[in-house]
Amino acid sequence: MERVYTTPRLDKLGIRPGMRVAVVDLEDAAFEAELRDRTHDVTHGEPLPDTDVVVFAADSHEALGRLPALRERIVANGAIWVVSRKGKAATIRDVDVMNAAKAAALVDNKVASFDEARTSLRLVIHVALRPAR
Repeated sequence: MERVYTTPRLDKLGIRPGMRVAVVDLEDAAFEAELRDRTHDVTHGEPLPDTDVVVFAADSHEALGRLPALRERIVANGAIWVVSRKGKAATIRDVDVMNAAKAAALVDNKVASFDEARTSLRLVIHVALRPAR
């Protein structure tokens, strides 16, 4: 029997009211509506400085090359969610995302289903690399 999860998507992604969120290369009207109900600080494309969460759609190794630039835009305890196709439609694997993350001085620490066709992997700045408060 397949387990059914009922946690709202934005809760799984850790997006709280008032957070600064950037949506990069992702066209999803349903997600956009959910996001607008949760926070009004949403940008599309290039994230603003001090962004809390970047939701980044990537389905190629070339796209993953953007991770270092995205890392520079998040707050020290922020996150980049890499959203990609899952299953037989996948064009990159989770290990590809993890390797690209490592090259960008990021570490993966959570995976969550984004929707029926896509998965998401959270990348963060390793605690040891975060600036002192």
